[in-house]
Amino acid sequence: MTTPAAPDPAAPDPAAPVPEGGDPDGREPAVVLEFLRGFARRRAPRVVPVPGGFAVLDDRYAASYDDNKLLVWSGEDPGVVLTAAEEVLGERGHRMVCVDDDRLGRAFAPAFAAAGYQHEENVLMVFRGDPPRVPYAEEFSLETLLPELRAAWRETLPDVGDEAIEQLARRSEARLDGARRVGFRGVRAAGGDLAAHADLYVHDGVAQIEELVTAVRHRGRGHARALMLSLLAEATSAAGLVFLVADAADWPREFYARLGFAEIGRTHAFVRA
Repeated sequence: MTTPAAPDPAAPDPAAPVPEGGDPDGREPAVVLEFLRGFARRRAPRVVPVPGGFAVLDDRYAASYDDNKLLVWSGEDPGVVLTAAEEVLGERGHRMVCVDDDRLGRAFAPAFAAAGYQHEENVLMVFRGDPPRVPYAEEFSLETLLPELRAAWRETLPDVGDEAIEQLARRSEARLDGARRVGFRGVRAAGGDLAAHADLYVHDGVAQIEELVTAVRHRGRGHARALMLSLLAEATSAAGLVFLVADAADWPREFYARLGFAEIGRTHAFVRA
């Protein structure tokens, strides 16, 4: 049973088209953030109101930070949010609080650091380039992708148990409920192996590209670029606004910029294992 969360009164209509050539009204960040919040709400079995936002909980994937977290965007007291995280995520072995306001995230950072949280900064990037004219990438079922997802998580988290790895791989099942259109796309290497894969979410005129992963054995051969061009061809044909979220401290954001993405805002995540 999903509990209605506190609405965001400033959220614009995501279906309204963004003017070509940019965002003169400055509403793209709000559209992107409302998409992300809506995606989190729709895929979560439980949504719990918290001060300044809401929390999502999914017992099927208890090991997944992204499926069990707080999302907040208003308020002035980080102590209130820290208390809510302890209360709502008390049964989880981790804590994750996403702050969807750059000023608020920076203001909260000292209190969260004192409480033992790691601070991660993310960049919201919107596609500003010309839509590529290339064939769409191959669509894969989740069952086909599962071996690759397990392998990728095992490489990232070598000390984590098999049950947690399985949860992290299978959490993509919940993504199917997050948007009207959810697809798993990929490109193959010359020998037929799946070389790179990513998710595409489309909902009410907005599209997100997410979870781009290139298999270690196929890196450095242009597979990620080929997949991104295919995703952009498909996404721009289906949505008026195409975006992704990148780690502010990692090199892929420069790769996305070369493909035509531009930064429009920043969000913050506070994580404690």
